[in-house]
Amino acid sequence: MPGAAFDVLVVGSANLDVVVHAARHPLPGETLLGRDLAEFAGGKGLNQAVAAARSGAQTAFVGALGDDPAGDRLRRVLADDAIDATHVATMSAPTGRALIVVADDGENTIVVAPGANASVTCPAPLPTARVVLAQLELPVDTVAAALAAGRAAGSLTVLNPAPAAELALDVLSLADFIVPNHHEVELLGGPQRLLAAGARAVVVTRGGAGVDVYTTDGIDHVPPHPVQPVDTTGAGVAFCGSLAARLAAGDELATAVRWAAVAGALATTVPGAVAGQPTAAAIRSALSR
Repeated sequence: MPGAAFDVLVVGSANLDVVVHAARHPLPGETLLGRDLAEFAGGKGLNQAVAAARSGAQTAFVGALGDDPAGDRLRRVLADDAIDATHVATMSAPTGRALIVVADDGENTIVVAPGANASVTCPAPLPTARVVLAQLELPVDTVAAALAAGRAAGSLTVLNPAPAAELALDVLSLADFIVPNHHEVELLGGPQRLLAAGARAVVVTRGGAGVDVYTTDGIDHVPPHPVQPVDTTGAGVAFCGSLAARLAAGDELATAVRWAAVAGALATTVPGAVAGQPTAAAIRSALSR
């Protein structure tokens, strides 16, 4: 997109992640004793912005933070990765929180308290970018407005429909690329429904089973990059943010997906969603092996 102010514009959530490790996930009604407790910068939107920036994209973030210590901490995270925060609002509501349990096998469960994220609106005009990336930890009307504004400006639009939610076809039709995981794609009616809504491609992440890319020409499978995971919290956001960065750089979809698959795998080898986001140099090194 000639003349774009940014490579990637992320419209999304910012949370403080509260993480506890346990031997396994509790059953309904069960109480387990966990082990260490830690706090990390998080939120799907903020994490994807960090992932895009570390993959080399000039990145901006649209979101909202509380007027509290958690909000101050997350603003510093954005600054540390040179992410433009001009359109990050400060709200009276508390900064969002994510409560995360990480089991010994590396799998996680997450409950999000939106806080200030519930008040995010789409700025007018929307900053111009080659790629506009959004998720579903914000009001759906805000997501739809951002995708529509990006589409109207000539941006590529990418929707990560997470956390899983049923979406109307008029919202899905605003995304050039839809990137669900294997659970989310089924809730949305399957990849063929999403292609019928107008997506150029549906990129389904399947964890340790790799990635399936659905287009009207068929299905392509990208195998997983082998790693020993310690925390899968940041895998999906690493994939989405790095995919957006490579699409903004002009990569073909297959090349961008391979880059993103490696980024997602590397993100599982370090605890914490932001701390685990790999740099472009680390991804290139892994791709060369």
